[in-house]
Amino acid sequence: MSISSRFSVGIHILSLLEVNKNEVNTSEFIAKSVNTNPVVIRKIIGMLKNAGLVHVRPGVAGADLAKGLSEITLLDVYKAVNVVSDNELFSIHEEPNPACMVGRNIQDTIGPLFSTAQLAMEKVLANVTIEDVVKGILEKENQAQ
Repeated sequence: MSISSRFSVGIHILSLLEVNKNEVNTSEFIAKSVNTNPVVIRKIIGMLKNAGLVHVRPGVAGADLAKGLSEITLLDVYKAVNVVSDNELFSIHEEPNPACMVGRNIQDTIGPLFSTAQLAMEKVLANVTIEDVVKGILEKENQAQ
């Protein structure tokens, strides 16, 4: 099982809003870039809006960034799109056999390891901004030309 694609789609949306900031960014336009349905885009934009990352104008098509590029981290996006709850990135199977030595001790043994791994990942995400992503996109585009 992998982390929900809402995370990468959220990053895609925010990056596109910046790259295309002088145009109208409708859910239909964004959906074409992501190659998905506009309904999916509207749902994720709603999540980004609730997290204070985008502005959506009622009755007017389009969205734009609510913060500067350097102010939005990948951790902000990760949390905004409800990828996982706190300390639940890795789930541990429930009710292992208490009559078995491994079953009796597995949860208490690997639980702290999983928490540490999730915190490490979140620390990395907190140190990367949408500005970093946009710079990477623009660099790759310039190299391709």
